[in-house]
Amino acid sequence: MTQQPPQAPPTEPELTGVRNFRDVGGLPAADGRRVRHGRLYRSGHLAHATGEDAAFLASLGLHTIFDFRNAADQRLEGPDVELPGVRNVNIPLSDPADGAEFWTMIRDGDLDQLRSILADGKGAARMTASYREIITQRTGEHSRVLHALAEDSVPVLMHCAAGKDRAGLSVAVTLLALGVGRDAIEEDYLKSNDPHRRYKVRRSDTSPAGMSAEVLELLSPLFEARLDYLDAAFATIDETWGSTERYLTEGLRISPETRERLRERLLDEG
Repeated sequence: MTQQPPQAPPTEPELTGVRNFRDVGGLPAADGRRVRHGRLYRSGHLAHATGEDAAFLASLGLHTIFDFRNAADQRLEGPDVELPGVRNVNIPLSDPADGAEFWTMIRDGDLDQLRSILADGKGAARMTASYREIITQRTGEHSRVLHALAEDSVPVLMHCAAGKDRAGLSVAVTLLALGVGRDAIEEDYLKSNDPHRRYKVRRSDTSPAGMSAEVLELLSPLFEARLDYLDAAFATIDETWGSTERYLTEGLRISPETRERLRERLLDEG
């Protein structure tokens, strides 16, 4: 189905319609090994990919694209572009009914409405709660992803809408299973804040009032990658399972044999 991907790290492309794309290769992992280049990619959604973007993505030899958006996300942005010979798997990591009114408010609400739902730390608190909930409530989905990667699904691209939260957590969980340290995972996670990677905020009111400095400041907790969020996810692992090892084995049902297959597929030979 796929071609052998390149083993040398490619120059990061300037994709026009896909935000936040990157190869996660090169991160230090277990036993002095590193994540192999050309195996694990992450990005925002692919719905607005140009022909040139699609041609580049098709050149990567992808086996599977995991799309973690829900149906409401897909209605807003559209479906991913189809890439020949690539399997598209949709695994929603958030409930479309949860927060539908909230996200309508983000797009359409006026300043007073945004203040009521986001000011005084409420926006950041919502994001922190979301990260914690995905860790505790989506163990089945994350287990499915890791088992698929161990079986046959690499090279893989993981994405959600912006590529920082749901995809960011799924990449983080994958990296934990590979023995990548939390500091290195955090460093990769924060790359989503680079100006050329950031998700484009979509507001119905694009006037100076609708996109004022205060509006953008209120929205910033929702559209930034913040260490507090990822640290909350890690803390939830520790609080719920006691350690990363128990999270992987008891929470995600990942056996030592599955972890070894993951490492064979995603790490260099050392």
